[in-house]
Amino acid sequence: MKLRSQHIRYLYNTLFFILFCFTISSCTEQYAFKTSTFENILVVQANITNEYKKQEIKISRSYRFEESGPTTEEGATVFVTDNDNNSYSFSLEKTSGLYVSNNEFQAIPGKTYQLNITTKEGKSYSSSVQSLTPVNEIQVEPKIETKDGEKGVQIVVSSYDPNAKTKFYRYEYDETYKVVAQSWTPYKLVLAPFTTNGRPDFIVVPREGESRICFTTKKSDDLLLMNTVGSSEDRINLPIRFISAKDPIIKERYSIIVRQYVQNLESYTYYKTLKSLSTSESIFSQVQPGFNYGNLKSNDNSSEKIIGFFEVSSISSKRIFFSYRDIFIDEPYPPYPSECAYESYKNCWGQTEDRSCRGEKILSIVNGPGLDVLYYGTDKDSFVFITAACTDCTKISSNIKPLFWID
Repeated sequence: MKLRSQHIRYLYNTLFFILFCFTISSCTEQYAFKTSTFENILVVQANITNEYKKQEIKISRSYRFEESGPTTEEGATVFVTDNDNNSYSFSLEKTSGLYVSNNEFQAIPGKTYQLNITTKEGKSYSSSVQSLTPVNEIQVEPKIETKDGEKGVQIVVSSYDPNAKTKFYRYEYDETYKVVAQSWTPYKLVLAPFTTNGRPDFIVVPREGESRICFTTKKSDDLLLMNTVGSSEDRINLPIRFISAKDPIIKERYSIIVRQYVQNLESYTYYKTLKSLSTSESIFSQVQPGFNYGNLKSNDNSSEKIIGFFEVSSISSKRIFFSYRDIFIDEPYPPYPSECAYESYKNCWGQTEDRSCRGEKILSIVNGPGLDVLYYGTDKDSFVFITAACTDCTKISSNIKPLFWID
């Protein structure tokens, strides 16, 4: 599973609060924020799971407020060791910016693991020793609910540990939905290789490639945490995603995969603090955040700051599919994801006495970059155009069908 970018965003947001909130807390006028002081801090997100796969670790550097984003820490030596003296090496994958294990492996119950990092400058870092948390399988179910007066489908994740050994949980989900172009035709309009009466002409040709059916995938963008401490039993029944019955993403077919990570108290506390710092209503609030120390340290300088956490957690995942009529029997279908507008243009040129001739307009549409409309319809005397996204789903989605997809 790919590392979740939203967690990295939380790390950076937290760092921004730490570095800047004290210097700007007295400001009352609008201010173009710019870094006056800056700490170049290593930022790490590492989660080794019980999935047998190539594990992934994200290592980067803090960045200034006015900069666009983080940079990957290149040239580092990264490896995980266990208590049996096994070592699992990681190499930087340029395309993803992640350090990926050279071989597949999985965390095993009863073993302990430690992350080790040496930068290209020779600075050494390590984590505390971590062990795999117990496994707790999940179920995922869609339920019809009304929320804030809006009817929709609530995605609910549930689990139960009769031994009450799990207790601390973190959740992620990816949702994928099908898009079917509302006004698709198998043809498109192009400039003809010949002219008629010295004027450009047009021909209708078949479309190339899939443009009718597409798929969009989005990842959860929040830290979803839950614990059962103080409850009579270790049981989870968590509403994780509400979708209005009017939402276009469920118009055709929808799928969601939910992942449950069982955490220990230390990792849960770290992520809970991270969420609290990153979702503060304002960095001008009276309660100012402090540095959120994880379980990583410098082996060379005990006072050096490092952001992040090395987590070893069990994972349980569940994917479900449903179509609109599987959930809503009588509700009207949601609208198409894009508003569709139609225009008809007469295919003739230049007659001053007939202002309805729109040959130049048609030519600009066919030849122009970043078209707003594409050919839709009728005959050669006139052409009907429609908003591009309504005839070509690749304008708003991807025509690559996911390997997991089931119709």
